[in-house]
Amino acid sequence: MSACWVAVASAEHVRRGRRDGFMQVNHGKAAPLRRIKPGDGIVYYSPTTILGEKDGLQAFTAIGTVREGEPYQGDMGSGFTPFRRDVDWALAEEASIKPLLQQLAFTAGKSNWGYQLRLGLFEITDRDFRLIADAMGAGMETAS
Repeated sequence: MSACWVAVASAEHVRRGRRDGFMQVNHGKAAPLRRIKPGDGIVYYSPTTILGEKDGLQAFTAIGTVREGEPYQGDMGSGFTPFRRDVDWALAEEASIKPLLQQLAFTAGKSNWGYQLRLGLFEITDRDFRLIADAMGAGMETAS
């Protein structure tokens, strides 16, 4: 993998993408998806199960590798056509972020670790990606 990313969405939305083989970020915007390249690793963090609910899920909910191709628009009905990328999702279990907070470079030692997640998409290290993959029981390859 050339780069590894964390995307943020409710578990309900992530599960739909896993089922149908795609990802989308930032309410369907194209620009963030253009930063991601085929072969990049993607892991989803879900603060909640359902958008707008406060259930405290705080878990990694999907992990995979971005497929060849460019962002494209999908039709979700009612005129909503968000941009997507296709992903080969790994077989993985959802895993709480809490046991990893002091191990991940993007959260360790940070009392406000959730602030960065508000970006909706950000790059992480290969090491962080491997730690998350291990916690999820996914055998994912990385660049190093």
